[in-house]
Amino acid sequence: MTTSPFPDGFLWGASTAAYQIEGAAAEGGRGPSIWDTFAATPGKVKDGDTGETACDHYHRWREDFRIAADLGLKAYRLSVSWSRLQPSGRGGLNPEAVAFYRELLADLRAKGIRSAVTLYHWDLPQPLEDEGGWPERSVAECFGDYAARTARALGDLVDEWIPINEAWCAAFLGYHAGVHAPGRQDRTAALRAAHHLNVAHGLAVAALREHAPAGRIGSAVILTDIEAASDRPEDVAAARLSDGGGNRLFLDPLFRGSYPEDMLAHFAPTGAFDAVRPGDMELIAAPLDFVGVNHYHRFVVEADPSDAHLGNRALPPQHAVTGFGWEIHPESLRRVLRRLAGEYTDLPVYITESGASFEDAVSADGSVDDTDRVDYLDGYMRAAGRAIEDGVDLRGYFVWSLLDNFEWAEGYSKRFGLVRVDYDTQRRTLKRSAHWYRDVIATNGAALAWP
Repeated sequence: MTTSPFPDGFLWGASTAAYQIEGAAAEGGRGPSIWDTFAATPGKVKDGDTGETACDHYHRWREDFRIAADLGLKAYRLSVSWSRLQPSGRGGLNPEAVAFYRELLADLRAKGIRSAVTLYHWDLPQPLEDEGGWPERSVAECFGDYAARTARALGDLVDEWIPINEAWCAAFLGYHAGVHAPGRQDRTAALRAAHHLNVAHGLAVAALREHAPAGRIGSAVILTDIEAASDRPEDVAAARLSDGGGNRLFLDPLFRGSYPEDMLAHFAPTGAFDAVRPGDMELIAAPLDFVGVNHYHRFVVEADPSDAHLGNRALPPQHAVTGFGWEIHPESLRRVLRRLAGEYTDLPVYITESGASFEDAVSADGSVDDTDRVDYLDGYMRAAGRAIEDGVDLRGYFVWSLLDNFEWAEGYSKRFGLVRVDYDTQRRTLKRSAHWYRDVIATNGAALAWP
C-alpha cells in the first residue's frame, strides 16, 4: 500500500479526562467525587497518589491547547467534571465551572479543533455515592438532569457529545472488582450499576436531543477482542460468556434494545435485572449519530469453573506487552471494528481511545524517544486503515492520551501521553510520538509505515 486509506476529513484527535488532568480539586466550587474519596483511602492507589493536582490542566489548559493546535489535532475529546459542574449531583450548575468550560470550549473552536465532550468519565459526585451510587436508579435520574443542564449551558460550543465513558469499567471495576472508585465488591450491585449506567445514557441522549440539538451524539464503549483458547466446547462457551459480560451486555441494549438472553440466564440468580423497568430498553436504544470505540485488549480465555463470575480465566499474553502488561495485537482493533460494523450498526465509527503506556526514559537533554509508542500507534492505526478497506465507516482516531496523567489506581506510575508531564514542575515536553503524530495528521495517514 502506498496511499492512505483514510478519507478526506478524517478526524485525527487525542483524548483526556477531567479527573486525570484537571487538578484544582478544591478550587472553583468543585465538590468531592468518588475518586477523591477512593484516592484518599490508604492502599487504594499506587504510592498514595491522588488527582488533587494531576496535570494542573485547570490552570494550564491554554498551554495544553497550544500544543494541541501545534500538533494539528482536528478534534479533542475531553470530559467535563460532574463534581465540578454540579457538586452535590443535584440542582443548579456551579457558575464558576460553567465559565471555565465555556472559555475552554470557545478556545478550541477558535483554534479550529472540534470538541467531543464526555459528560461522565467516572467522577461521580460523592454525595450521590453516599445515597447508594450507580446501583440506585435515582443516580441515573440525576444524571439525566445533569445532562440537560449541561446541554443548556454548553451546547452552543460542543460539536460531539458522549454521555458515558466505558460503562463496563464504571460498573464492574468500581462495584464488583473494587479496584476503581468507589471500591465496592458486590456483583449484584455491579450488575444493577451496569443497567442504571445504560439507563443514564438513554436519559442523557434524550436531554441532549432536546437541549443541544446541534450537537452529534454517540457513545464510548470499551470493546475487547475475546478468543477461546481452544475449540473445546467448554472453552468456546467460556469465551462466549466473557464476551457477553464485557461486550454484549452493553452493545446489545444500545443497538438491539435488549440484554443478551444468555447473560440474563447466567445472572438470573442475582436478581439484578429485576431493576429493568418497562420502557428502559427503548430508552437505552435511542438512535445515535455515531458510535465510539475504546480498545486496548485482546484476551484468550479458557474455561475455569472456579471463577464464580463468568467461569473463565485469561491466558498469559502471547505477544509483546505494553507497560501495563496488555498484549500488543493490532489485528484485534481491526477485528472489533469489523464485528461492530458487521453485527451491530452501520453508524459512523470513531476510535475514541487507543494508546499504550510505556516506561518513557528521559534523555540527558530532556527529550523522550518513545519509539515503542510510535511503533504501537503505527501498528494500530494501520489496522484501523485496513478496517476502512474492509468497509468499516471509520471517521476518526483519538489517541489516548494527549498528556501523561493520573492513571486511576496506578496513580502516576503509568504514562500514556504524547506529551510528557513532569509532575514536580508541570513542564510539558513533546515526546517523539507527538512529533510523529504531527506528521501522520499532516499527511492524513500517509506517513504511517504502509507495506
